[in-house]
Amino acid sequence: MTKKRLPLSKVYGLLEPGPVLLLTTAHRGSRNIMPMSWHSMLEFEPPLVACVVSARNYSHKLLRASRHCVLNIPTVELVKQVVACGNCSGAQIDKFSKFGLSVSPGVQVAAPLLDDCFASLECRVADTGLVRRYELFVLEVVAAWSDPKVKEPRTLHHRGYGKFMVAGESIKLPSKMR
Repeated sequence: MTKKRLPLSKVYGLLEPGPVLLLTTAHRGSRNIMPMSWHSMLEFEPPLVACVVSARNYSHKLLRASRHCVLNIPTVELVKQVVACGNCSGAQIDKFSKFGLSVSPGVQVAAPLLDDCFASLECRVADTGLVRRYELFVLEVVAAWSDPKVKEPRTLHHRGYGKFMVAGESIKLPSKMR
């Protein structure tokens, strides 16, 4: 076998499930943006998404209080803003203005949509049963928006410790899924 032992602290870099998201939250005049990569689809219809939002993050407080958020999907063009948003706290600064990110109001939720992202998913908290133990929220997507001009989004995928992979070539194979 040519494989070598991998430190357990590096496992998450192999399993990161999907694109880095920018979670936006808002409650009583406060708002925040938080990069997030620990998420997973749980159900197709209605769309349910599980995501980890650490209690150490300002967004956790806003999400618990409002029970609303938006999962915004950035492309590689926003990588500097994504990293910058993750390297500071929204409790001290307004990340929206600091990093020049424009917003539109949510239609179904109080949290804003990031105009610079190619897609935005408005969500309501559906289940908090695993928040206390695992900081895992289950969100129901109640409205979804995407830019029809973006055909092959070059999304970011976090590999750990400042490394990202960018989505590349798409392939299509026969499928019986609808």
